[in-house]
This record gives sequence, C-alpha cells and structure tokens, in this order.
Amino acid sequence: MPLLHWSPRSPYVRKVMVTLHEKGLADEVRTVRTHADPMIPHAGLMRLNPLSKIPTLELDDGQVLFDSHVICRWADEQSQAGPRLFPPGPGQVEAERDEALGNGLLDIALAWLVETRMRAEAQRSDELVSVYRLKLVRIADWLEAHVPDLEQRPFDIGHLTIGVALAYLDFRFASETWRDGRPALATWHAAFSARASVPPTAFRDDPRPAG
Repeated sequence: MPLLHWSPRSPYVRKVMVTLHEKGLADEVRTVRTHADPMIPHAGLMRLNPLSKIPTLELDDGQVLFDSHVICRWADEQSQAGPRLFPPGPGQVEAERDEALGNGLLDIALAWLVETRMRAEAQRSDELVSVYRLKLVRIADWLEAHVPDLEQRPFDIGHLTIGVALAYLDFRFASETWRDGRPALATWHAAFSARASVPPTAFRDDPRPAG
C-alpha cells in the first residue's frame, strides 16, 4: 500500500487528501505523520525527498513521488472513479492554470506564515507582509471575477486547489476576511466546502512528532 508523508497542517497535503477522496483512493493509501519544518530540514525525509517537503508519496515499487501536482496526477491516473481532475484536451490548460494560481496563493500564505510567526520579531519585514497582502487581495479579486468560468466547467484540479487555498486562508489568516466584497467567490467556496471530500480532510493543529 502506498505511504503518504502527511500533516493535518499542510495545505499541499490537504490538496492530495482531497484528491484521494475524490478519486475513491483514500482507503488505499496509508498516511504517516511527518514533521516538515521550513526552517529545519528533516534528515530522514530528505533521504526520500531532497526538498525535505510534504506531501511525499512512497509507492509499493520503491518509487517516490513529490510534489502535490505530481501526486494528484498519479491519483487521477490510478482511478477512473470521481471527476477527471486533469481533463484531456483544451480543458487541461484552464485546469492547470487555475491549479497554478491556487498553488501560488498557497506559496504566498506559507511565506507570510514564516515571516510573521516563525521569524524572530526583529527579523520580520513589514514591507514583505504588505506585498503578501496586496497579492492576496489581487488574487481574491481575480477569482471573484473568474467565478463564472469556474462554474461553467466540470470540477477539476484547478477548482480543488483554489478551494483548498481559500480554506487555508480561513485556517491561518482568518483576519484577512477574503470573503468581504466578494459574494460570488464566497458562494462558490461554500459549495466547494460541502463536497464529500472536503470535511474529512479539514485542517487542524496537532502535536508535532519529534524529529
């Protein structure tokens, strides 16, 4: 059975977990809680993934897959159940573009988290935080205008990644109130959050494992 290095805190892990649920594979992959701190490389994990990042997936044949895009594509190819997350043809470009947007939003959020909560106060940059906030606002505004495009095509990896990214903002940056002034995006995300794959994969803080 494949083994997924996992954390309930990681948005990229949640992206994979939502994918596994969508594709009917959640019970076909074991998970192990792995501590991947961006400030402290994990020596054991680096033997599998030199990036020292999760999600990392160990397959039965000894192959190791990383990052979330690769693992989600693997899952989509493993199972015919559920939606086709990487659709063939013209829809694939839109799906992967929107996946890239969601991933970019997560990259901003994670860098923001490191800057404001993991660095010593004297080392924090107000200028960087202002840039991160501006990018968040611009992305959320773009998504508000883009909701009709999301609604007109079948659920894919773009929808999934954007949905997880907005949920991560709720988890770590609720005070940024991304829903304010964006009713279409708020309604769209409420529908995403009601999908059967989403509640079982909810973010939560938990005790981090040693090492």
